[in-house]
Amino acid sequence: MLSCILIGLLLVIVTVGIHGVGTAWMIRRMIGSDILTLHKPDSFSAIWLLCSTAAKLMLLHVVEVAVWAIAYLVILDVDEASTIEEAIYFSMATFASLGYGDVVIAEGPWRLLSGIQAMTGLLVFGWSTALLFTVVRSLWESERN
Repeated sequence: MLSCILIGLLLVIVTVGIHGVGTAWMIRRMIGSDILTLHKPDSFSAIWLLCSTAAKLMLLHVVEVAVWAIAYLVILDVDEASTIEEAIYFSMATFASLGYGDVVIAEGPWRLLSGIQAMTGLLVFGWSTALLFTVVRSLWESERN
């Protein structure tokens, strides 16, 4: 059980690291962008900024899900996650806290890993929501000024 928790914490650190690097890159790009410095950006520019930010955040989440999926393939028995597609599906459903239950980890301490992944997903989804909110707020402020 201790090894499961330690591996889970390592995966949390990797996930947060990926998200941190990705969001820092996005913030640097947005700060250098003319869209947020314009007093009243046109509608197309504002929508493009929101959509591109959301798409980049989704790509970050897919990379994070893939990291967990690879960990599942390496750690678990072949019967539980036999293909990369199945491992990514399980990882994505767990990361998003969907809890479908059609692919599960059998009895044993490794089941805790999926709970750690779900908590990590909630954390980085909240982080992504905060970033999107900040973009909306910046657009709102530029429209008001």
